[in-house]
Amino acid sequence: MQGQECHAREIGHVISQFETHLEKGLTQAEVQDRLEKHGPNELTEKPRPGFFQLLLSQFNNFLVIILIVAAVVSVLVGEVIDAVAIMVIVILNAVVGVVQESKAEAALAALKKMAAPNAQVIRDGHQVTVSSRELVPGDIVLLEAGNYVPADMRLIESVNLKVEEASLTGESVPVDKEAKVVLDKDIPIGDRRNSAFMSTLITYGRGKGLVTGTGMHTQIGLIAQMLQSYEGEETPLQKKLDHLGKVLGMVCLSICGVIFIYGLVRDTHPGVIFSQGLMAYFSAEKKDIIELFMTAVALAIAAVPEGLPAVVTICLALGMQRMIRRHALIRKLPAVETLGCATVICSDKTGTLTQNEMTVVQGWAGGKRFKVTGEGYNPKGQFSLDGQPLEPSKDPGVSLLLYGSLLCNDSKLEESGEEKGERTWRMVGDPTEGAMVVIAAKGGLWRHEVEKILPRVQEVPFDSERKRMTTIHQCQAPGNPACHLPLKEVPPYVAFVKGAPDIVLDLCQTVSEDGKAVPLNEEKRKEILAINQDMARQALRVLGVAYRPLDRIPDDCSADAVEKNLTFVGLLGMIDPARPEVKEAVRVAREAGLKSVMVTGDYKDTAEAIAKEIGMLRPGGMVLTGAELDRMSDTELAGVIDRVNACCRVSPQHKTKIVDAFKARDHVVAMTGDGVNDAPALKRANIGVAMGITGTDVSKETADMVLTDDNYASIVSAIEEGRIIYSNIRKFVFFLVACNIGEILIIFLSMLAGLPIPMRPIQLLLLNLVTDGAPALALGLEKGEPDIMKRPPRPTREPVINRDMLYSIVVIAIADTIAVLTVFYLALQRFPGNVMAAQTVAFSTLVCSELLRAFTSRSETYSIFSIGVFSNKWMVLATGSSFLFLLATIYLPFLQPFVDTFPLSAGDWLVMLPFMFIAPTAAEIVKVFLRRKAARMAEVATAA
Repeated sequence: MQGQECHAREIGHVISQFETHLEKGLTQAEVQDRLEKHGPNELTEKPRPGFFQLLLSQFNNFLVIILIVAAVVSVLVGEVIDAVAIMVIVILNAVVGVVQESKAEAALAALKKMAAPNAQVIRDGHQVTVSSRELVPGDIVLLEAGNYVPADMRLIESVNLKVEEASLTGESVPVDKEAKVVLDKDIPIGDRRNSAFMSTLITYGRGKGLVTGTGMHTQIGLIAQMLQSYEGEETPLQKKLDHLGKVLGMVCLSICGVIFIYGLVRDTHPGVIFSQGLMAYFSAEKKDIIELFMTAVALAIAAVPEGLPAVVTICLALGMQRMIRRHALIRKLPAVETLGCATVICSDKTGTLTQNEMTVVQGWAGGKRFKVTGEGYNPKGQFSLDGQPLEPSKDPGVSLLLYGSLLCNDSKLEESGEEKGERTWRMVGDPTEGAMVVIAAKGGLWRHEVEKILPRVQEVPFDSERKRMTTIHQCQAPGNPACHLPLKEVPPYVAFVKGAPDIVLDLCQTVSEDGKAVPLNEEKRKEILAINQDMARQALRVLGVAYRPLDRIPDDCSADAVEKNLTFVGLLGMIDPARPEVKEAVRVAREAGLKSVMVTGDYKDTAEAIAKEIGMLRPGGMVLTGAELDRMSDTELAGVIDRVNACCRVSPQHKTKIVDAFKARDHVVAMTGDGVNDAPALKRANIGVAMGITGTDVSKETADMVLTDDNYASIVSAIEEGRIIYSNIRKFVFFLVACNIGEILIIFLSMLAGLPIPMRPIQLLLLNLVTDGAPALALGLEKGEPDIMKRPPRPTREPVINRDMLYSIVVIAIADTIAVLTVFYLALQRFPGNVMAAQTVAFSTLVCSELLRAFTSRSETYSIFSIGVFSNKWMVLATGSSFLFLLATIYLPFLQPFVDTFPLSAGDWLVMLPFMFIAPTAAEIVKVFLRRKAARMAEVATAA
């Protein structure tokens, strides 16, 4: 029954088609039947993977696969303890990943549920409130200003009805609706004046509609179906970690093979093998193949940083939680890192850079130009004239302007709650009218009080052709309180008119001065128009107010009859002010090498004014209009895009073009959007950012990140968190890989030297998982280095392990190898015939060296002493607990057989002590060279 082409049919025909009743609506039985047939009125999603599917997806990682293979091999050769330890960390990593992704989706679902509106419907002849998800085709729905349209519908009644359809069409100006017209069946959605669509907002007037489409059968549902076929691509971090895992895996397998073959032929001439045959050789030499194979497995364990997947996952999860506290909800864990390499932020203006609350900041009345302070819809503010306080109730011109602004108005200011001890307010109705209600409240005039004194008795509604509105009020009603209109002579009735200043002024014969109407001569007319133009140049939206005294209510209340012989009262200039925190956020972003670009549907003057105010429009910067974008080819736009600071009068289609231009210049782009038709641009951008408050469900589902406060500053905060997270990931990758390369060299060189293996496989595993894992996790909790937002964005193609880090890894690995092999050799001399004791010494030395080096790894360039040795309490806790674990494996009798350790004496520790500091000292020396290199590069950049 879901209707098609209802806009091309008469209202009576549509009512018959849906078998409903205009006054009584559907019966409850009919509703239940249609609900079962059509389902609830909500957007259905592609089935999400269940817990076990999500769990399995966590194993789709080369590094994890290598660990699983190592565990299987360990079982086959009888090393069950090793296998169990490996699988515990693999499963832990998977569970953490599943839990965090589930939390992100649950948070989004909660956000979505909060946005679910109710609907006023007529059923069984009664007006009732129901959840919008319970609507069915054929329901009669009442529409009022401030409400969202809960389903697609054919309008059957409309009174001054305006609907903002930006979420569907991208058109920011509300659309006038007219129920009675019948349109061509092929007319575009944006021109269907007799229809209203799901998720659009009613900004003015009232109406009634017949539901013709619900759920996925709405216009938004059709778009949602297309979006669900989209598959996201891997983030840079996913690609880099997969590449790192594959490299380590291939190195691991290659070295294992080399060591295995080397072990077979060591001490034997190859000719003997070929002359006897391979099997005969094994039998004759009685090689312990299992022991040799376990050596190769030990090397595999050494080569693979077992803790890396778990630490990366936990680090991303903790970072995501920090981002939520900073008003950014990340929907997928790896997307956190993408923020760290962003180079461009394309931000909407309204609500993101600005407060989305129109505010009157200037006015003119009775020859006086005054200013008004205050923020948003809060009715607190001060009036001033030439820098001195102005009491509006004592100035007849200003007072009359406030009366006219409040009475010729359909918006309502309502208290919405309390926050931080302050009352909060919301506006029901048109934002521009709302600004006029607020300034009246700042002057002490409240609608519920004033309308008792001056009740509205007639009106001429606003329409886009006249660009004005008129209301008629009774001034001397019997029994009413005294009228306080600031006029010398208060008439029985008064008509107030508001609208475009030039149009209202053309209808005026006089102008109000000190409560009296004086002739409006040409000089005064030019003065008013000049003030209007000056306000407009400041990107203010200006409205004019006039009045006309009446002896009685006119028999003919048409616009032509009422709107003439008017007295001009004054002007009000309003703007959607910038958020107070945005200017600082733009400055921080610029210092971080981030280009901020305003992308708005507003006019050029307004865009330029806001962009200048917040520091986004730079000297020499360009402001492009939608028309200019249309005339430019993709190549031409890419050629100038680096100089563009703002784009105005743009459609959602332009957003995609802007994203493509920046990407053609190798930028990593974050793009904001809140409407359904913003989805292509959100998908096209490297980071799609949806609005949590004003955004549609479809945009939230498409985006990589959802702002819970719709604030530009939160994007910058999220980028800072992304940089910190990536920096921390680099720190623990460096920490783990340097240790693992050292382990490979230690085992490989010990075999080349004919020494016993310095550490048992289980010791290597414990070193990688426990003693290295906890400090690596603490590195993931670093707060970020002081200059994290003063560095340029890193290149997206830069690997996790870049050249500087590679040099550091080589130095640390060599230092570890020298220290451990030396102390191992000394221990073999100290404990003749006791390999276990020597292995315990080597194991303990490497563990302690790594725990000390964890402190030096807290910064890639800053000295540990400059950032504070103990400033990361988690590092102190992690290294302390790891050291206690080491002592437990050495001295607790029940653990010794599992870890193959030998209790050491105090003298043994004294021998080991200097060797523990070799690698940490080498790490600090490397930092000195890196700091000098960075200083030289900065000098070169400054000179250039």
